[in-house]
Amino acid sequence: MDRITLSGLRGRGLHGVYPRERVEGQTFVVDAALELDTRAAARGDDLARTADYGAVAEKLVAVIEGEPCNLIETLAARLAEICLADPAVQAVEITVHKPDAPITVPFDDVTVSIRREKPGGAA
Repeated sequence: MDRITLSGLRGRGLHGVYPRERVEGQTFVVDAALELDTRAAARGDDLARTADYGAVAEKLVAVIEGEPCNLIETLAARLAEICLADPAVQAVEITVHKPDAPITVPFDDVTVSIRREKPGGAA
């Protein structure tokens, strides 16, 4: 499979288990690696035969900024579903970064990464 990777998509969301996270919100950063076969699109130089990564990016940010969830694991699963809804995408790897997580010790980032595929999709 070929890959189209969106790195560093940002949105402000109200995700988290603590009341402050639900009121104040925080920035979430998402990386999405879409797995698909781009050969037909390349042969025909045709956007309709591949994933429109601009449209996918807008949908992902809308989810980040949309309905809150407690866990970034849940957010990652929602984002994966959006990517897999694109007919060209066979599998996706999502990483959700929560750089402002409420942790009491110094840290650089907290991430959750998941990989999902369509039934009968990429191995």
